[in-house]
Amino acid sequence: MYFYNKLYPMDLEKKLLQLKARYNEVNAAMSDPAVFDDPENYTKLTKERSDLEEVVKDFDRYSELKGNLEGNLELIEINEDPEITEMAAAENKELKAELGRLEEELKIKLVPKDSEDSKNAIVEVRAGTGGDEAAIFAGDLFDMYRRYSDDLGWKLQILSLNESEKGGFKEISFSLEGHEVFGKMKYESGVHRVQRIPITESQGRVHTSAATVAVLPEVEEVDIHINPSDLRIDTFRASGAGGQHVNKTDSAIRITHEPTGIVAECQQERSQHQNKEKAMAMLRARMYDIELEKKQKARAAERKSQISTGDRSAKIRTYNYPQGRLTDHRINLTLYNLDAVMKGQLHEVIEGLRIQDNLEKMQEMAE
Repeated sequence: MYFYNKLYPMDLEKKLLQLKARYNEVNAAMSDPAVFDDPENYTKLTKERSDLEEVVKDFDRYSELKGNLEGNLELIEINEDPEITEMAAAENKELKAELGRLEEELKIKLVPKDSEDSKNAIVEVRAGTGGDEAAIFAGDLFDMYRRYSDDLGWKLQILSLNESEKGGFKEISFSLEGHEVFGKMKYESGVHRVQRIPITESQGRVHTSAATVAVLPEVEEVDIHINPSDLRIDTFRASGAGGQHVNKTDSAIRITHEPTGIVAECQQERSQHQNKEKAMAMLRARMYDIELEKKQKARAAERKSQISTGDRSAKIRTYNYPQGRLTDHRINLTLYNLDAVMKGQLHEVIEGLRIQDNLEKMQEMAE
Protein backbone atom coordinates (compact mmCIF):
# COMPACT_ATOMS: atom_id res chain seq x y z
CA MET A 1 0.00 0.00 0.00
CA TYR A 2 2.77 2.43 0.86
CA PHE A 3 4.96 3.40 -2.10
CA TYR A 4 5.42 7.09 -1.29
CA ASN A 5 9.02 7.54 -2.46
CA LYS A 6 7.90 6.63 -5.98
CA LEU A 7 4.68 8.65 -5.89
CA TYR A 8 5.76 11.68 -3.92
CA PRO A 9 8.72 13.41 -5.61
CA MET A 10 8.72 16.61 -3.52
CA ASP A 11 11.19 17.24 -0.71
CA LEU A 12 9.12 16.39 2.37
CA GLU A 13 11.28 18.10 4.96
CA LYS A 14 11.61 21.30 2.92
CA LYS A 15 7.84 21.53 2.51
CA LEU A 16 7.28 20.90 6.23
CA LEU A 17 9.77 23.62 7.17
CA GLN A 18 7.86 26.04 4.93
CA LEU A 19 4.56 25.13 6.59
CA LYS A 20 6.04 25.55 10.06
CA ALA A 21 7.41 28.97 9.12
CA ARG A 22 3.94 29.97 7.91
CA TYR A 23 2.40 28.58 11.11
CA ASN A 24 4.75 30.80 13.16
CA GLU A 25 3.82 33.80 10.99
CA VAL A 26 0.10 33.17 11.60
CA ASN A 27 0.64 32.86 15.36
CA ALA A 28 2.59 36.12 15.37
CA ALA A 29 -0.18 37.87 13.43
CA MET A 30 -2.81 36.58 15.84
CA SER A 31 -0.86 37.82 18.85
CA ASP A 32 -1.11 41.39 17.54
CA PRO A 33 -4.09 43.12 19.28
CA ALA A 34 -4.85 44.97 16.04
CA VAL A 35 -6.05 41.71 14.47
CA PHE A 36 -9.30 41.94 16.46
CA ASP A 37 -10.17 45.14 14.54
CA ASP A 38 -10.55 43.05 11.40
CA PRO A 39 -12.95 40.16 12.22
CA GLU A 40 -12.80 38.76 8.68
CA ASN A 41 -9.00 38.52 8.75
CA TYR A 42 -9.07 37.09 12.27
CA THR A 43 -11.46 34.34 11.16
CA LYS A 44 -9.25 33.59 8.16
CA LEU A 45 -6.11 33.38 10.34
CA THR A 46 -7.88 31.18 12.91
CA LYS A 47 -8.89 28.72 10.21
CA GLU A 48 -5.40 28.68 8.68
CA ARG A 49 -3.81 28.03 12.06
CA SER A 50 -6.25 25.18 12.70
CA ASP A 51 -5.43 23.66 9.28
CA LEU A 52 -1.67 23.84 9.94
CA GLU A 53 -1.63 22.86 13.61
CA GLU A 54 -1.90 19.08 13.22
CA VAL A 55 0.79 18.90 10.53
CA VAL A 56 3.16 21.10 12.53
CA LYS A 57 2.63 18.99 15.64
CA ASP A 58 3.46 15.84 13.66
CA PHE A 59 6.51 17.55 12.15
CA ASP A 60 7.79 18.51 15.59
CA ARG A 61 7.50 14.86 16.63
CA TYR A 62 9.17 13.83 13.35
CA SER A 63 12.09 16.20 14.06
CA GLU A 64 12.38 14.92 17.63
CA LEU A 65 12.51 11.28 16.48
CA LYS A 66 15.07 12.10 13.81
CA GLY A 67 17.25 13.91 16.37
CA ASN A 68 17.07 10.97 18.79
CA LEU A 69 17.97 8.55 16.01
CA GLU A 70 21.00 10.58 14.96
CA GLY A 71 22.08 10.96 18.58
CA ASN A 72 21.94 7.20 19.12
CA LEU A 73 23.95 6.56 15.96
CA GLU A 74 26.66 8.88 17.25
CA LEU A 75 26.57 7.13 20.62
CA ILE A 76 26.99 3.74 18.96
CA GLU A 77 29.90 5.03 16.92
CA ILE A 78 31.94 6.46 19.83
CA ASN A 79 30.92 4.13 22.68
CA GLU A 80 32.83 0.96 23.46
CA ASP A 81 30.41 -0.39 26.07
CA PRO A 82 28.53 -3.30 24.41
CA GLU A 83 25.53 -2.95 26.73
CA ILE A 84 25.02 0.74 25.91
CA THR A 85 25.55 0.05 22.23
CA GLU A 86 22.95 -2.73 22.28
CA MET A 87 20.40 -0.53 24.08
CA ALA A 88 20.92 2.30 21.59
CA ALA A 89 20.55 -0.09 18.65
CA ALA A 90 17.32 -1.54 20.10
CA GLU A 91 15.90 1.95 20.64
CA ASN A 92 16.84 2.93 17.09
CA LYS A 93 14.82 0.03 15.73
CA GLU A 94 11.71 1.42 17.45
CA LEU A 95 12.55 4.98 16.41
CA LYS A 96 12.92 3.98 12.75
CA ALA A 97 9.54 2.21 12.79
CA GLU A 98 7.75 5.24 14.28
CA LEU A 99 9.66 7.63 12.02
CA GLY A 100 8.63 5.65 8.94
CA ARG A 101 4.98 5.54 10.01
CA LEU A 102 4.94 9.28 10.79
CA GLU A 103 6.62 10.12 7.50
CA GLU A 104 3.94 8.23 5.60
CA GLU A 105 1.17 10.04 7.51
CA LEU A 106 2.77 13.43 6.84
CA LYS A 107 3.03 12.75 3.11
CA ILE A 108 -0.68 11.94 2.99
CA LYS A 109 -1.55 15.07 4.98
CA LEU A 110 0.43 17.21 2.53
CA VAL A 111 -1.73 16.15 -0.42
CA PRO A 112 -3.68 19.28 -1.46
CA LYS A 113 -7.25 19.22 -0.19
CA ASP A 114 -10.24 19.66 -2.45
CA SER A 115 -11.50 23.24 -2.29
CA GLU A 116 -14.89 22.06 -1.00
CA ASP A 117 -13.51 20.02 1.91
CA SER A 118 -13.64 22.87 4.42
CA LYS A 119 -17.29 23.64 3.67
CA ASN A 120 -20.25 22.67 5.80
CA ALA A 121 -22.64 20.13 4.27
CA ILE A 122 -26.27 19.39 3.58
CA VAL A 123 -27.10 15.69 3.78
CA GLU A 124 -30.17 14.09 2.21
CA VAL A 125 -31.17 10.53 3.13
CA ARG A 126 -33.97 8.83 1.17
CA ALA A 127 -35.58 5.42 1.51
CA GLY A 128 -35.00 3.29 -1.57
CA THR A 129 -36.15 -0.23 -2.42
CA GLY A 130 -37.67 -2.15 0.47
CA GLY A 131 -40.83 -0.29 1.48
CA ASP A 132 -41.28 0.26 5.23
CA GLU A 133 -37.96 -1.46 6.02
CA ALA A 134 -36.11 0.96 3.72
CA ALA A 135 -37.65 3.90 5.58
CA ILE A 136 -36.65 2.40 8.93
CA PHE A 137 -33.11 1.93 7.60
CA ALA A 138 -33.05 5.56 6.41
CA GLY A 139 -33.88 6.50 10.00
CA ASP A 140 -31.03 4.29 11.24
CA LEU A 141 -28.60 6.02 8.88
CA PHE A 142 -29.75 9.43 10.11
CA ASP A 143 -29.22 8.31 13.70
CA MET A 144 -25.73 7.03 12.78
CA TYR A 145 -24.80 10.39 11.27
CA ARG A 146 -26.31 12.25 14.24
CA ARG A 147 -24.11 10.30 16.66
CA TYR A 148 -21.06 10.71 14.43
CA SER A 149 -21.56 14.48 14.28
CA ASP A 150 -22.05 14.63 18.06
CA ASP A 151 -18.75 12.80 18.50
CA LEU A 152 -16.96 15.36 16.29
CA GLY A 153 -18.66 18.34 17.89
CA TRP A 154 -20.55 19.32 14.74
CA LYS A 155 -23.88 21.14 14.80
CA LEU A 156 -26.78 19.27 13.16
CA GLN A 157 -30.00 20.97 12.11
CA ILE A 158 -32.95 19.27 10.42
CA LEU A 159 -34.14 21.09 7.29
CA SER A 160 -37.02 18.90 6.11
CA LEU A 161 -38.41 15.44 6.73
CA ASN A 162 -41.13 13.07 5.63
CA GLU A 163 -41.78 10.45 8.29
CA SER A 164 -42.90 6.89 7.59
CA GLU A 165 -45.92 5.41 9.37
CA LYS A 166 -43.93 2.34 10.49
CA GLY A 167 -40.97 4.38 11.70
CA GLY A 168 -37.96 6.05 10.12
CA PHE A 169 -38.16 8.45 7.20
CA LYS A 170 -39.17 8.35 3.60
CA GLU A 171 -36.68 11.18 3.33
CA ILE A 172 -34.86 13.57 5.64
CA SER A 173 -32.53 16.51 4.94
CA PHE A 174 -30.24 18.11 7.49
CA SER A 175 -27.30 20.48 7.65
CA LEU A 176 -23.98 19.80 9.38
CA GLU A 177 -21.77 22.64 10.55
CA GLY A 178 -18.24 22.24 11.89
CA HIS A 179 -14.60 21.62 10.99
CA GLU A 180 -13.92 19.88 7.64
CA VAL A 181 -17.50 18.56 7.45
CA PHE A 182 -17.71 18.03 3.70
CA GLY A 183 -14.15 16.67 3.62
CA LYS A 184 -15.30 13.75 5.78
CA MET A 185 -18.95 13.34 4.80
CA LYS A 186 -18.44 13.45 0.99
CA TYR A 187 -17.56 9.75 1.02
CA GLU A 188 -21.08 8.87 2.22
CA SER A 189 -22.82 9.75 -1.06
CA GLY A 190 -24.29 6.71 -2.77
CA VAL A 191 -26.52 3.69 -2.19
CA HIS A 192 -26.37 2.04 1.23
CA ARG A 193 -27.72 -1.53 1.36
CA VAL A 194 -28.97 -3.31 4.49
CA GLN A 195 -29.48 -7.05 5.00
CA ARG A 196 -31.51 -8.02 8.08
CA ILE A 197 -34.78 -9.45 9.36
CA PRO A 198 -37.31 -6.57 9.32
CA ILE A 199 -39.48 -6.03 12.39
CA THR A 200 -42.46 -6.51 10.06
CA GLU A 201 -41.23 -9.97 8.92
CA SER A 202 -43.18 -12.81 10.54
CA GLN A 203 -41.26 -15.69 8.94
CA GLY A 204 -37.81 -14.65 10.18
CA ARG A 205 -36.42 -14.19 6.65
CA VAL A 206 -33.53 -11.84 5.90
CA HIS A 207 -34.54 -9.03 3.54
CA THR A 208 -32.39 -6.65 1.50
CA SER A 209 -33.37 -2.99 1.44
CA ALA A 210 -31.61 0.22 0.49
CA ALA A 211 -31.41 3.93 1.14
CA THR A 212 -29.61 6.62 -0.82
CA VAL A 213 -27.45 9.35 0.70
CA ALA A 214 -26.49 12.59 -1.03
CA VAL A 215 -23.94 14.89 0.61
CA LEU A 216 -23.83 18.42 -0.81
CA PRO A 217 -21.34 21.16 0.09
CA GLU A 218 -23.09 24.15 1.61
CA VAL A 219 -22.27 27.22 -0.47
CA GLU A 220 -22.61 30.96 -0.06
CA GLU A 221 -24.33 33.32 -2.45
CA VAL A 222 -20.95 34.36 -3.86
CA ASP A 223 -20.21 30.73 -4.84
CA ILE A 224 -23.14 30.43 -7.21
CA HIS A 225 -25.35 33.08 -8.82
CA ILE A 226 -29.11 32.55 -8.89
CA ASN A 227 -31.34 35.03 -10.70
CA PRO A 228 -34.29 35.85 -8.37
CA SER A 229 -36.60 36.08 -11.40
CA ASP A 230 -35.95 32.37 -12.06
CA LEU A 231 -37.47 31.39 -8.71
CA ARG A 232 -41.03 30.42 -7.85
CA ILE A 233 -41.70 30.60 -4.12
CA ASP A 234 -44.72 28.82 -2.64
CA THR A 235 -45.94 28.72 0.94
CA PHE A 236 -47.85 25.84 2.47
CA ARG A 237 -48.96 24.52 5.83
CA ALA A 238 -46.29 22.40 7.48
CA SER A 239 -47.04 18.91 8.75
CA GLY A 240 -45.31 16.33 10.88
CA ALA A 241 -42.92 16.80 13.78
CA GLY A 242 -42.13 20.28 15.01
CA GLY A 243 -44.76 21.29 17.54
CA GLN A 244 -48.38 22.45 17.53
CA HIS A 245 -47.59 25.54 15.46
CA VAL A 246 -46.90 23.54 12.31
CA ASN A 247 -50.58 23.01 11.54
CA LYS A 248 -51.71 26.56 12.29
CA THR A 249 -49.72 28.77 9.88
CA ASP A 250 -48.56 28.62 6.26
CA SER A 251 -44.93 28.94 7.33
CA ALA A 252 -43.40 26.20 5.17
CA ILE A 253 -41.54 27.32 2.04
CA ARG A 254 -41.01 25.60 -1.28
CA ILE A 255 -38.63 27.20 -3.79
CA THR A 256 -38.49 26.03 -7.41
CA HIS A 257 -35.71 27.06 -9.78
CA GLU A 258 -37.79 27.08 -12.94
CA PRO A 259 -35.01 26.79 -15.58
CA THR A 260 -33.72 23.54 -14.05
CA GLY A 261 -36.77 22.28 -12.14
CA ILE A 262 -34.71 21.93 -8.94
CA VAL A 263 -36.90 22.16 -5.82
CA ALA A 264 -35.99 22.84 -2.20
CA GLU A 265 -38.30 23.17 0.75
CA CYS A 266 -38.11 23.73 4.48
CA GLN A 267 -40.82 23.52 7.14
CA GLN A 268 -38.90 23.07 10.37
CA GLU A 269 -38.83 26.70 11.58
CA ARG A 270 -41.68 28.81 12.93
CA SER A 271 -41.23 31.73 10.53
CA GLN A 272 -41.44 31.95 6.76
CA HIS A 273 -38.24 34.01 6.73
CA GLN A 274 -36.19 31.31 8.48
CA ASN A 275 -37.64 28.56 6.31
CA LYS A 276 -36.96 30.59 3.16
CA GLU A 277 -33.36 31.15 4.22
CA LYS A 278 -32.79 27.43 4.75
CA ALA A 279 -34.60 26.44 1.57
CA MET A 280 -32.37 28.84 -0.37
CA ALA A 281 -29.30 27.25 1.22
CA MET A 282 -30.54 23.84 0.04
CA LEU A 283 -31.27 25.15 -3.45
CA ARG A 284 -27.80 26.71 -3.78
CA ALA A 285 -26.21 23.46 -2.56
CA ARG A 286 -28.16 21.34 -5.08
CA MET A 287 -27.32 23.63 -8.00
CA TYR A 288 -23.65 23.80 -7.00
CA ASP A 289 -23.60 20.04 -6.58
CA ILE A 290 -24.63 19.51 -10.21
CA GLU A 291 -21.48 21.32 -11.34
CA LEU A 292 -19.37 19.57 -8.70
CA GLU A 293 -20.64 16.17 -9.86
CA LYS A 294 -19.62 16.98 -13.44
CA LYS A 295 -16.14 17.91 -12.22
CA GLN A 296 -15.87 14.74 -10.13
CA LYS A 297 -16.88 12.53 -13.05
CA ALA A 298 -14.34 14.20 -15.31
CA ARG A 299 -11.61 13.75 -12.71
CA ALA A 300 -12.66 10.17 -12.03
CA ALA A 301 -12.45 9.35 -15.73
CA GLU A 302 -8.83 10.51 -15.68
CA ARG A 303 -7.93 8.90 -12.35
CA LYS A 304 -10.08 5.76 -12.66
CA SER A 305 -10.95 6.52 -9.04
CA GLN A 306 -12.90 4.05 -6.92
CA ILE A 307 -13.68 6.70 -4.34
CA SER A 308 -14.87 9.99 -5.88
CA THR A 309 -16.65 8.95 -9.04
CA GLY A 310 -19.55 11.35 -8.67
CA ASP A 311 -21.90 8.41 -9.37
CA ARG A 312 -24.66 8.72 -6.78
CA SER A 313 -26.33 5.53 -8.01
CA ALA A 314 -23.36 3.32 -7.11
CA LYS A 315 -23.76 0.80 -4.28
CA ILE A 316 -21.06 1.85 -1.85
CA ARG A 317 -21.72 -0.10 1.36
CA THR A 318 -23.54 -3.11 2.79
CA TYR A 319 -24.73 -3.40 6.40
CA ASN A 320 -25.25 -7.10 7.20
CA TYR A 321 -26.97 -7.40 10.60
CA PRO A 322 -27.05 -11.22 10.98
CA GLN A 323 -23.24 -11.32 10.65
CA GLY A 324 -22.61 -7.98 12.39
CA ARG A 325 -20.65 -7.03 9.27
CA LEU A 326 -20.09 -3.79 7.40
CA THR A 327 -18.49 -3.87 3.94
CA ASP A 328 -17.40 -0.79 2.00
CA HIS A 329 -17.20 -2.00 -1.59
CA ARG A 330 -15.02 0.86 -2.87
CA ILE A 331 -11.96 -0.15 -0.86
CA ASN A 332 -12.89 -3.76 -0.04
CA LEU A 333 -13.01 -2.91 3.66
CA THR A 334 -14.89 -5.36 5.90
CA LEU A 335 -15.45 -4.74 9.61
CA TYR A 336 -17.26 -6.92 12.13
CA ASN A 337 -18.29 -4.10 14.46
CA LEU A 338 -21.58 -3.10 12.86
CA ASP A 339 -23.22 -2.25 16.19
CA ALA A 340 -20.48 0.28 16.98
CA VAL A 341 -20.67 1.78 13.48
CA MET A 342 -24.44 2.28 13.75
CA LYS A 343 -23.76 4.10 17.03
CA GLY A 344 -21.68 6.64 15.12
CA GLN A 345 -18.23 5.04 15.12
CA LEU A 346 -17.61 5.78 11.44
CA HIS A 347 -14.06 7.06 11.93
CA GLU A 348 -12.23 3.93 10.73
CA VAL A 349 -14.35 3.65 7.59
CA ILE A 350 -14.03 7.31 6.60
CA GLU A 351 -10.31 7.38 7.39
CA GLY A 352 -9.78 4.35 5.15
CA LEU A 353 -11.63 6.07 2.30
CA ARG A 354 -9.71 9.30 2.84
CA ILE A 355 -6.34 7.52 2.76
CA GLN A 356 -7.19 5.66 -0.45
CA ASP A 357 -8.47 8.85 -2.07
CA ASN A 358 -5.24 10.67 -1.16
CA LEU A 359 -3.12 7.81 -2.47
CA GLU A 360 -4.90 8.12 -5.80
CA LYS A 361 -4.27 11.88 -5.81
CA MET A 362 -0.59 11.26 -5.04
CA GLN A 363 -0.34 8.85 -7.96
CA GLU A 364 -2.00 11.43 -10.21
CA MET A 365 0.57 14.05 -9.09
CA ALA A 366 3.47 11.69 -9.86
CA GLU A 367 2.29 10.77 -13.38
